[in-house]
Amino acid sequence: MSVTPVPFDPALEAVLDAMSRGSGEAPAPPATVEAMRASASLVPAPPVAEVLAGRGIDAEERTVPGPAGAPDLDITVLRPRRVTGPVPGLYNIHGGGMVSGHRDQDTVRLAALVEELGVVAVNVEYRLAPEHPDPAPVEDCYAGLRWLAEHTAELGVDPHRLVVMGGSAGGGLSAGVALLARDRGGPRLAGQLLLCPMLDDRNTTVSSHQYDGLGTWQREMNLLGWRALLGEKAGDGTADVSVYAAPARAADLSGLPPAFVEAGSAELFRDEDVAYATRIWATGGQAELHIWQGAFHGFDVFAPGHEVTRAALAARRSWLRRVLDL
Repeated sequence: MSVTPVPFDPALEAVLDAMSRGSGEAPAPPATVEAMRASASLVPAPPVAEVLAGRGIDAEERTVPGPAGAPDLDITVLRPRRVTGPVPGLYNIHGGGMVSGHRDQDTVRLAALVEELGVVAVNVEYRLAPEHPDPAPVEDCYAGLRWLAEHTAELGVDPHRLVVMGGSAGGGLSAGVALLARDRGGPRLAGQLLLCPMLDDRNTTVSSHQYDGLGTWQREMNLLGWRALLGEKAGDGTADVSVYAAPARAADLSGLPPAFVEAGSAELFRDEDVAYATRIWATGGQAELHIWQGAFHGFDVFAPGHEVTRAALAARRSWLRRVLDL
């Protein structure tokens, strides 16, 4: 497919250029899962204690039951101090292309929400592909959500105000968890916050071709992540692929909790994310869609001071206040 990519915002393109100079070479897609993990490790997550220093937030590390017959799950619970009465709960799933990442990488994002909105956040660790292919990652995430729903009283969380959230692969897994919760009769969710979610293994959209060799998350990296998760079925439009692994394949998007869907205009997930929101609307469901002009994948992480990041963070907080009745 011959395509012309949407250009990056000039200031964001300067961030990408600086990242390339810092590595000493132009960005290139890792050819293996090991290389992808090595690349991700070059930007280590700050320790939880460092992120929370000077903030009125308590952190607790816990181990909770995983899916039946599977290992237990490690989670981090972030609670605001001096809170009275049950508060909303955010259940977070980290990104990393289904093959890398760690829950601590999202502590900065979650701490800001806990501090500003007065919510409790539960941050889950899940098994990664290819060592643990589908359905292990999404089943781990669903098991963690069930644990949260069953322990809301202990955590000081309002069981009627739970939101599942995540970025990139974590956004895709959040969408999968929302589908599982619908189809298995719970837990009941107040919303799903999907940040540039990884939804479609088929990679047939225009935007999936526009960022072949461009940006922070490139086509070859995406193909690699899906192959790790799904094996030979990845990308085969006729294969029997679980809709909980690749939510874009779901024929029925009715009965889902309100969705917040966000992506950059200059990233490969743009079109599948727009399509997902559009299909939710087609069922009479609720979705709020934001496509940020000139933004690349993960712009808020790599360009925290940019105006588009400030606008995106404000939009997320506004949506959360509305769906959580804050």
